[in-house]
Amino acid sequence: MTARVRARELGLPLGRFKPGKHNAITDVAGVLVGHSTIIRGEPGPLTPGVGPVRTGVTAILPNESNIFMDRLAGGAFVLNGAGEVSGLTQVVEWGLLETPILLTNTMSVGAVSDAMARVMVEQYPGIGSEHDVIIPVVGECDDSYLNDISGRHVTEAHVREALANAKSGPVPEGSVGGGTGMITCDFKAGIGTSSRKLPQVFGGYTLGVLVMSNFGKMHNLRVAGLPVGEFLAEKLKHLPRRMNSYGSIIAVVATDAPLLPHQLNRLCKRVALGIGRVGSYAAHGSGEIIVGFSTANVVPRRTRKMVYKMKLLLDQRVDPLYEAVMEATEEAILNSLCAATSMSGVDGHEVPALPLDEVRRFVDATRPIFATVNKTPDEAAVPAGQEPLPDDSLQAEFDWRAKPSDVRSAEGIPFPTRPAAPPADDDADDE
Repeated sequence: MTARVRARELGLPLGRFKPGKHNAITDVAGVLVGHSTIIRGEPGPLTPGVGPVRTGVTAILPNESNIFMDRLAGGAFVLNGAGEVSGLTQVVEWGLLETPILLTNTMSVGAVSDAMARVMVEQYPGIGSEHDVIIPVVGECDDSYLNDISGRHVTEAHVREALANAKSGPVPEGSVGGGTGMITCDFKAGIGTSSRKLPQVFGGYTLGVLVMSNFGKMHNLRVAGLPVGEFLAEKLKHLPRRMNSYGSIIAVVATDAPLLPHQLNRLCKRVALGIGRVGSYAAHGSGEIIVGFSTANVVPRRTRKMVYKMKLLLDQRVDPLYEAVMEATEEAILNSLCAATSMSGVDGHEVPALPLDEVRRFVDATRPIFATVNKTPDEAAVPAGQEPLPDDSLQAEFDWRAKPSDVRSAEGIPFPTRPAAPPADDDADDE
């Protein structure tokens, strides 16, 4: 059996920005991740309420368990809405995240939300009286091809276990937690994560993505841009696969960049581009839903102040984060595939693991091409907005080091204009 490794260890070209220490969403300081995995019963006929069971819960704690009192700026994007993230409308309306984010199967959203509410009321007894009520943020995907989903086997104990297991550092991937029964492009997948650390010239910010990946058909799969799926679909055409569900994907984005809610919404949109890189076209029955948050600004629940000040990254400085989040999303999905092993479940359905040896063949075939590519981020010796003017003769007209409040553009970018043409020389015309 081929040893499972993360996508980066296959030598794939996965973008120009470097990952963080653990190449995980937990590289963003304060973010914790925990799982509760439920695997019960031998593969075989479905007996609702009995099994086989292949499911679980994944918990993302945005700021070390204190998200209720120290809320964070939040945002979201729905590429296709054939899915659900409970509590998302309030996140978008207020631009705030005030509960942990939990991931599970479709039929367990209510149980997980109820359990999370119970845990939070225990921690903060004033909820519903002294404080506002809460709507836990719970995302779902359909794992019914492998799991007795209608049996609703996820309980409060599993939610508590996932919360208790939440920690920083490396994150278990593949068939764990909420991703236990998930499938991507007809291969076993589940939970995957990745991160990017921007160079100092772009702010030095860290960004991480965690996915519960459950979308696509085999022929759609692209690995680092290579049409691996088309080859594998022909080679493995004899294998049975799910036909009635395209699946879904829930992605969670975390960053320490000081982004406001509207910027997080825009960042979440770029996650959809990363999902597309792996082969999704957001099918009719698929739900691609993204939730994002920034740890840079803490919005206190209790304060005597009238005004709260927040740090803000200027919109024109966000572009490197857009590129980084696409890279991290693509790699997170590939990590979910690379980590997962084959699994059998309901009615004997068997889902193979992504054959890493075949992926290596494609990579080796293209390695001579990528060997000549410089993956290092461009040296931004001239930050955005300080590029040379097309005509050097105009350079003296502007101070490119001016503070944002001193320049002409409302966004703080100098907006050069050519000097007015000198008045016509009447005497010259007379001659």
